[in-house]
Amino acid sequence: MLNQHPATARPLPIIEPFRIKCVDPIRVLSRAERERVLERAGSNLFRVPARDVLIDLLTDSGTGAMSSEQWAALMRGDESYAGAQSYYRFQHAVHELTGLEHAIPTHQGRAAEFLLFGACVQRGQLVPSNTHFDTTRANIEDRGAIALDLPCAEGLDTASSHPFKGDMDLVALERALVEHGARVPLVMITATNNAGGGQPVSLANLRALSQLCRRHGKPLFLDACRFAENAWLLKLREEGLAARTPREIARAMFELVDGCTMSAKKDGLANIGGFLALRDGALAERVRARMVVTEGFPTYGGLSGRDLDAIAQGLVEVLEPDYLDYRHASIRYVVDRLAAAGVPVVQPAGGHAIFLDAARFLPQLGWREYPGQALALELYLEGGIRACEVGSVMLARRDAAGAELPARHELVRLAVPRRTYTQSHMDYVIEIVRRVHERRGSVAGVRIVEQPAVLRHFGARFARVRAEISAAT
Repeated sequence: MLNQHPATARPLPIIEPFRIKCVDPIRVLSRAERERVLERAGSNLFRVPARDVLIDLLTDSGTGAMSSEQWAALMRGDESYAGAQSYYRFQHAVHELTGLEHAIPTHQGRAAEFLLFGACVQRGQLVPSNTHFDTTRANIEDRGAIALDLPCAEGLDTASSHPFKGDMDLVALERALVEHGARVPLVMITATNNAGGGQPVSLANLRALSQLCRRHGKPLFLDACRFAENAWLLKLREEGLAARTPREIARAMFELVDGCTMSAKKDGLANIGGFLALRDGALAERVRARMVVTEGFPTYGGLSGRDLDAIAQGLVEVLEPDYLDYRHASIRYVVDRLAAAGVPVVQPAGGHAIFLDAARFLPQLGWREYPGQALALELYLEGGIRACEVGSVMLARRDAAGAELPARHELVRLAVPRRTYTQSHMDYVIEIVRRVHERRGSVAGVRIVEQPAVLRHFGARFARVRAEISAAT
């Protein structure tokens, strides 16, 4: 691989396996300017204009750089309304990757979730998963159903080195299927498990999960938006897979499921788009009939022909070993250096992001003071870095009486856009995180001032407790 070396040689530095053809300037604001930006944004980083961000790690969704071959593919885009050649190239790429016969394009991953759950899920039902991420959970709850998270016990410890903390708790799932089987229309598995720190799902767990679902007559669906990073981590960590290619491992994953939802803005290496892929032809026809109302004709699904061609090319490139080697090495580089500096970080390193454990980073803050949001704001103030809270703002749960409960983790995700930043950018990120960690005792919490009813992290406004204390003083 790109960064491997003989045992007798010195380690080679990480290099990006590409050359830069086009640059996009970024600007540096002063701390006082960043303070004013946050005030206008209601202390919500989703409300901050991108031009006011120095290094944008809010998400890796649709924010990466496309390759020269993808740009060339854009020129092949066939914009015919029905049956465009771009659709057939897209369909072929999805089928070659997954083996799933029915490939239905959508404008992004949450649209695929909307179509799937609209066709399969009814009020009062349960949809189990290792951990549902934000839009998946919202789409299930919008149907009046319950998104049931069943992560493995090892995934609850952010500091452990367990290699497959994204696995599902199969004992808990079987109990749910025995006790509530009539209420379970399908089972979901997210690989990698984003809400749990970008941790992989092992092929062994996926195989056992598939067998369990078949015994109980339940279809199994994969949230596949980061299938390639999961395949690469399995190649590195799971016994018996080291000699297999990422494409072979990915295909083995897809062979175990009845369908998948996909945001092509992640491991499709595209700026927009997604798909729903299915084995069941009857279900596919129901979805196609439904999607005409919201997404468009089934052969374009809310996308232009050029977007479909970019995705088709991206699904090929994303499984190149040199790319995946570099991608994981760049994440591991940051995780290892932060851990060495004593910064609480989720370990082992995942495949798309660095996850800070905000609960351990800011132990003086209780969960109702939203330590993840407080830490994300401090990273922006200190160095213009935009990150994403993945904790009790985004993923708070509710008990049977409707009372809010904390998320399982209070994390800050530094999601690295694909093929966008260099090692010097990551060195800057490391230094900013270390600076905030050195003064962590002075960081105060936040409270929610106003919030939308659904997916509140996107639109909420916060008040920083520090600012309120200063004003009162």
